Amino acid sequence: MKKKGRLAVIALSIGALFRLPALAQDDVFAAFMQKYDAYRQSFAAIEAVEDIEENGYEIIESQSFPVVLESFGEEEVTFIPILQKEYHRLAVIISDGDGNVLYKTDQLETNFKYLEQLEQPATGVAAVSFKDLNHDGLTDIVLITNCENSSGDYAGKPYKIGDVLFQREGSFYRDWRISDKINRFSMNKSANFITAYVRDGNSTEVLYTAASLQELLDNGFQVIPEQSDTVDFEKQGRLRVVPGILRMGVYDIFMIYLVNEQGYIVWSFQPMGEYDNLYSLKGIVCKDMDGDGMKDIVVLARYSYAGPEGELLIDTRCNIYYQRTDGFAVDTEFSDSYLGAEEDKMSDLVETIRDYWGWPKEE
Repeated sequence: MKKKGRLAVIALSIGALFRLPALAQDDVFAAFMQKYDAYRQSFAAIEAVEDIEENGYEIIESQSFPVVLESFGEEEVTFIPILQKEYHRLAVIISDGDGNVLYKTDQLETNFKYLEQLEQPATGVAAVSFKDLNHDGLTDIVLITNCENSSGDYAGKPYKIGDVLFQREGSFYRDWRISDKINRFSMNKSANFITAYVRDGNSTEVLYTAASLQELLDNGFQVIPEQSDTVDFEKQGRLRVVPGILRMGVYDIFMIYLVNEQGYIVWSFQPMGEYDNLYSLKGIVCKDMDGDGMKDIVVLARYSYAGPEGELLIDTRCNIYYQRTDGFAVDTEFSDSYLGAEEDKMSDLVETIRDYWGWPKEE
């Protein structure tokens, strides 16, 4: 699609969003084009590091690094991520020792989160790593951005977007298919995670696409037998609760599956969310939590992740999945208010959850 056609689709999608008449859509398109052209001009005007601030960007100093990039010569260059202040769009600059821009791009995965608008959810850079990922002898760039939506169901909840810039002669390119899988299958948690996928060929994709338990096992999924049990769910039937991990680089990716008597997966849960690794599983129970007479699923576990200085941090988290007629609903009330501690026990947690929903205390 040509540039004008693509922008027209973006502008029309904005018009459709607000159900504007055709004439008003023309006004929206004109306003959008004006803003977009101004944005492109300001980015094009950055020819040296000293041009960054006056063109509406700020340098993310903590993630700027000197690096040798083979196709740019033998001297060190500087990798500089910059964030557009008004629209929160991220860009990458490679500059020489005199501050001249050798390469720049804003064609990054994090800038395509909202296809219909200039405003994007990037808030900063979570991690940068320099490695040869495609075995061509050239150093590539792993880039992970911090993001946060300003509206919608997930407003205010931080998440990450992963990307890879592959080096070629004096420039870089992206493979959107790789970036798509990195983010669609939650392999964006760390640079090591992305390296394990892109360079080493490991993947979590099977965790989300497998149809049967056997398919999971054939691809390295390890069941945690002491927490696995067969349960009669009132609306879902007799199902085996199967928690387990898939090893991805240095991380254990935790998932729970409900498997029918034929061995097929009928439901799956990802309790660890944005955490990097399952540190320990404290327990899983299947009991009625909210008093509707149907068994729910409660998960208590500890998860590890890297802090802002790379330090190991560990949180204790509770997840609840309420049984409903058509499946299971993820708890969005109690879990967010739960302040877990290492010493927490599942028996006490069950009583706390039931008390939250108004159950009388057991004598």
